[in-house]
Amino acid sequence: MSPQVTPTRGRFITLEGGEGVGKSTNLGFVVDFLRGQGIEVVETREPGGTPRAEAMRQLLLAHGDEPLDSDAELLLVFAARAQHLAGKIRPALERGAWVVSDRFTDATFAYQGGGRGIDAERIALLEQFVQRELAPDLTLLLDMPLEAAEQRLAGRLDRRGEVRDRFEQEQRDFFERVRDAYLARAAADPQRMSVIDASGSLDEVQAQIAQQLRNRTAAWS
Repeated sequence: MSPQVTPTRGRFITLEGGEGVGKSTNLGFVVDFLRGQGIEVVETREPGGTPRAEAMRQLLLAHGDEPLDSDAELLLVFAARAQHLAGKIRPALERGAWVVSDRFTDATFAYQGGGRGIDAERIALLEQFVQRELAPDLTLLLDMPLEAAEQRLAGRLDRRGEVRDRFEQEQRDFFERVRDAYLARAAADPQRMSVIDASGSLDEVQAQIAQQLRNRTAAWS
């Protein structure tokens, strides 16, 4: 009997950053770049990614008369992530597809850790419990000064007639802590996390991203 052939595991790429840095726009660029290389790509986002996880996303983002406790928020984030991993991310990676996600666990360390002040060790325990060995192969951290990001966010919301969600309405000091937490994680893990200067033109930002993708895909081939 011939040995069973196991398909090569796909790669997992995440885009991270605070509000208004252009993650959604550049996520599409990453997906198109990889598909142009003949790679099967699954595009997704967090919180969300599957119907049940998207329902949990609504609980996390929606305003309400009852404040959401920070511990409840953290647990909802990981509950949505567990569903996302089981329903979309792991199956795609196991069949050899590449997954590109708008945010993953770095966002939890930044928003619930840095922003809310939850101890990183508590978050790490949930990370291990839910994800086990799974982690992104590459994380592109889009970073820019908060004032410029706020202007971009306000312009986007005005154009679309959208109301700020529960996170977008937070005060400046919250986002300062989020940004600091992101940059600290990037400094601690430079092999995985690449900081992209998102303050320039779209062409300049995407040139940086394309260079990172070319470098990584060449190293992985």
